[in-house]
Amino acid sequence: MVNMNFMTRGRFLIWLVLAVLAFPISCNRRTAGPEPPQVVQSKRANSAETMTGRVVRIADGDTVTILDATNTQHRIRLQGIDAPESHQAFGTQSKKNLSDMIFDKDVTVVYDKMDQYGRLVGKILLEGRDINLEQVKAGMAWHYKEYEREQSPEDRELYARAEDEARSARRGLWVAANPIEPGEFRRDEKREQKAR
Repeated sequence: MVNMNFMTRGRFLIWLVLAVLAFPISCNRRTAGPEPPQVVQSKRANSAETMTGRVVRIADGDTVTILDATNTQHRIRLQGIDAPESHQAFGTQSKKNLSDMIFDKDVTVVYDKMDQYGRLVGKILLEGRDINLEQVKAGMAWHYKEYEREQSPEDRELYARAEDEARSARRGLWVAANPIEPGEFRRDEKREQKAR
């Protein structure tokens, strides 16, 4: 009889320990609040999400802020392009060109990634037009080849061709013989700041 009680108590204690260990985990999941947005690495078409909203701010030629239906602001980094920095040659023109196309307009954003700065990285569509591509066509941005693997093969080809055409026509920033890409411009700036 003593042996049975010991075994019954032993099972009960094991069950109790397991329940106590599992309880805080399940409570934390319920009370921790919404999980932070995850960076999505997949580039499958069915993994993309869409959002609609009004463009309320143009930061530069490749970054905007939209306000969605719930009055939540989202910073959007235009995928596949790299526009001149604001204080770089053609930075102001690039921002103005983007603003003329989409500021205060309702757009759709197709995205599947968040960058290290918390911006959604995606393609902006206005009435079916790919605004990212329009920036490249106008000579107001480079095709961002460093991240081209994140684009669909079709977009990769379209953006590369658009850059070649803008360069051949000496449109926008391509009036300069050798315009400095924004990434190189940022690196040069950092080197100059360190040298001071």
